[in-house]
Amino acid sequence: MTVITLTPGRVPLADWRALYRGADARLDPASAPAIAASAAAVARILAKGRPVYGINTGFGKLASVSIPADDLETLQRNIVLSHAAGTGAPSPVPVVRLMMALKLASLAQGASGVRPDTVALLEAMLCGGLTPVVPAQGSVGASGDLAPLAHMTAAMIGVGTIMVDGRAVPAADALATAGLAPLALGPKEGLALLNGTQFSTANALAGLFEAERLLQAALVTGALATEAAKGSDTPFDPRIHALRGHAGQIETAAALRALMAGSAIRASHLENDARVQDPYCLRCQPQVMGATLDLLRQAAATLATEANGVSDNPLIFADADEALSGGNFHAEPVALAADMIALALCEIGSITERRIAMLVDPALSGLPAFLTPKPGLNSGFMIPQVTAAALVSENKQAAYPASVDSIPTSANQEDHVSMAAHGARRLAPMAANVGAIVGIELLAAAQGCDFHAPLASSGPLEAVRARLRAEVPHLDDDRHFHPDIEAATALVRSGTVGAAAGLPLPGLT
Repeated sequence: MTVITLTPGRVPLADWRALYRGADARLDPASAPAIAASAAAVARILAKGRPVYGINTGFGKLASVSIPADDLETLQRNIVLSHAAGTGAPSPVPVVRLMMALKLASLAQGASGVRPDTVALLEAMLCGGLTPVVPAQGSVGASGDLAPLAHMTAAMIGVGTIMVDGRAVPAADALATAGLAPLALGPKEGLALLNGTQFSTANALAGLFEAERLLQAALVTGALATEAAKGSDTPFDPRIHALRGHAGQIETAAALRALMAGSAIRASHLENDARVQDPYCLRCQPQVMGATLDLLRQAAATLATEANGVSDNPLIFADADEALSGGNFHAEPVALAADMIALALCEIGSITERRIAMLVDPALSGLPAFLTPKPGLNSGFMIPQVTAAALVSENKQAAYPASVDSIPTSANQEDHVSMAAHGARRLAPMAANVGAIVGIELLAAAQGCDFHAPLASSGPLEAVRARLRAEVPHLDDDRHFHPDIEAATALVRSGTVGAAAGLPLPGLT
């Protein structure tokens, strides 16, 4: 098991990716002094007896209500229980674990006022595989991801449910079995754990990492589809892309050239090909996929900054014994990044489906109708293309920007919200749709290349075909298609397609 050391404020994107993919996490011990200093500052602030939001006052619209010292622990417990009001399906375990790691790294920066024991419990749960059950719906991404983070925190105080080895266990029992005591919340701690953008950020990062893998797979299947259609590699000439200058376009064109280099299929129609230009879905791959790559990199830069920031409220400045109330919990940067990722996923799926449609049309591809040797008796790839079209349309409908929506909450105290949480949550089903679309293209492109035998494609693309054919045979006569699509989609989403090509493919960094 890979173990990531979280250095607060300086965790690279690759480490967040590794955590999402299953790595374990430990907090850098060097963060301990800052955590202790922050907790001590809260104690000193309280001793002054002045009202400080969230420490000895009510919350949100109730901030003007002063809370006696004897009730401060109850205040923090109440905010957790009242805010654990989410609904819907449980969030995926990898996303919740990423959320926990993000919160851990944020608290450890020493600006949240939580005690070392509180940070230690969150770290122990993360390292011990105790994952709170967090309903996916209920955050508007404004005063932090309140409901989802409240469910995480409720588990820390022994309320709710925790997933352990795939089983849902009452939180108090799961903690006891792991030798952990439920947390008794100190001043500010409930609010510090609930405030923040970690749920939205975790979902957005998950979508980003899935989109990166899908883009790489779509470059491979796009090259294979170009081969199946006996398309030209001239549009990938580096001189074309240097004149425009976009980094993503230049890199994706280079990847497509490398994927097709040495192809006997390409060599067979270099001369005397009556076609002058290929359809855009082949010819403009660098322009579309390159722009998509650039967009994903912009979103990655925003999310990397957010993941290394502190987004709860109020923030504690131990050197001055000050608690400053602000709005770092507003998740607008995450919402905008999630919208960018949604657009990128839409475009990857859209141009991929157009290549599938081109391959099944004999007038465009020059291949047998619907990629079957006996069209009419067999339907071949007729309906898989329809499935791809349906998924593309679903993604178009899902891509409406979440960040342009807002609805006032909390008695109009929170009068502008980001909608980052659902904007980020929608990325997972969108990515699943794209995975299936690219999986269908993998099947169709490999089938198309089969018709060019004995000519072979390039070494990288033949390696991809061989990996597919190890699980899905060539389609002669119609058979139950669903298992083929599932197998191909699994190869795409697992990263196997990109890895099988054996070439470095452009990514987020």
